[in-house]
Amino acid sequence: MKLNALDHVNIITDDLAGTTRFFVELFDLDVRNGPEPLPPEHVQWLYDDSGRAIFHINSKDMQQAYRRETRSGPTTGAIHHVALDCTDHKAFIARLEAHGIDYRLNDIPSISLKQLFFSEPNGVLLELNFRSE
Repeated sequence: MKLNALDHVNIITDDLAGTTRFFVELFDLDVRNGPEPLPPEHVQWLYDDSGRAIFHINSKDMQQAYRRETRSGPTTGAIHHVALDCTDHKAFIARLEAHGIDYRLNDIPSISLKQLFFSEPNGVLLELNFRSE
């Protein structure tokens, strides 16, 4: 298993349009709808000039791939998870199981993506993305 890069930051918000506008204006990002079946009225993905999704902005009403309580506010509660771009999901599943770590696998065939969700010891939710595997 090799960690390739930080994939994106997912932010839950009470104000989808305002939060999206903030990041677009601050970082000059391109706004796109998330892939189907994600509804654009609840999800906006923000891309850099190289075509990489940097921020996923979700309304608080959006059902998450991995459900957990989040709250907008002055703490990090609005950050839902940290996503990492990885390779060899089967090897990583074996590693998680060998360490007794509970995880959830999410498969999105429409974009050839497999995701692993699990929490690290401090409660930070991690999403590992494996493309075309």
